[in-house]
Amino acid sequence: MPTQTLFTQFLNQHFGAFTTSFLQALHVQPKYPAYPITDAFAMELLVFLVLIAYFILVRMTLSVEKPAGVQHLAEITHEFVSEQGSQIIGHGSERFTSYLTALGLFILLANLMGIIPGLKSPTAYAVVPLGFALVTFVYYHYHGIRENGWAYIKQFLGPVWWLYPLLLPIELISHLARVLSLTVRLYANMFAGDLVTLAFFSLVPVGIPLIFLGLHLGVAVVQAYVFFLLAAIYLSLATAHDH
Repeated sequence: MPTQTLFTQFLNQHFGAFTTSFLQALHVQPKYPAYPITDAFAMELLVFLVLIAYFILVRMTLSVEKPAGVQHLAEITHEFVSEQGSQIIGHGSERFTSYLTALGLFILLANLMGIIPGLKSPTAYAVVPLGFALVTFVYYHYHGIRENGWAYIKQFLGPVWWLYPLLLPIELISHLARVLSLTVRLYANMFAGDLVTLAFFSLVPVGIPLIFLGLHLGVAVVQAYVFFLLAAIYLSLATAHDH
């Protein structure tokens, strides 16, 4: 049995058999058939449930006269994302506010999950940042084509026709490298943060580890913002009309 958090063990106990049957029906053989649900998936699910509960709570407590604390937090988040989107993307950035908000909050909570005893940061598993990167990659290309039509392809070809064979592979590699860059940056920082914090708590359980816990908190916030910022920049480049 792999080492798993209590929440992952709970999911495997109640949904493990169904998950294994479902995966096998798709011709996917889990490494541990008795424990098919991994910590990465379980922690992502937990972040998803927390965000859904938060959004429901905000919706239920909306008030003009007496706004609750969660409403103030939601308004601050919306203003921050809207302001950043307006500055980076410019006109029409409102279309992307919902995606950028969901992306930023999900990554931030996923990063912070490892600070809570008994839980792990799902972003410390490479497959999770890769998922965020691939979704963002598809999302900004989709909106690039939607905004510019097939003229969007011109940004991969260069200004003159005789440079097309040279610039096309370079641009394709450059865009694919964005996926690798987004994935490695987030994964490496969160994996290292979790590892260092765990190591110091194992060696010196009181005092010094709190310093690294604070550093871990700072890294979690900064990396969530960097991912959010790069997603906004890629959207800005994709939807620009001067390709």
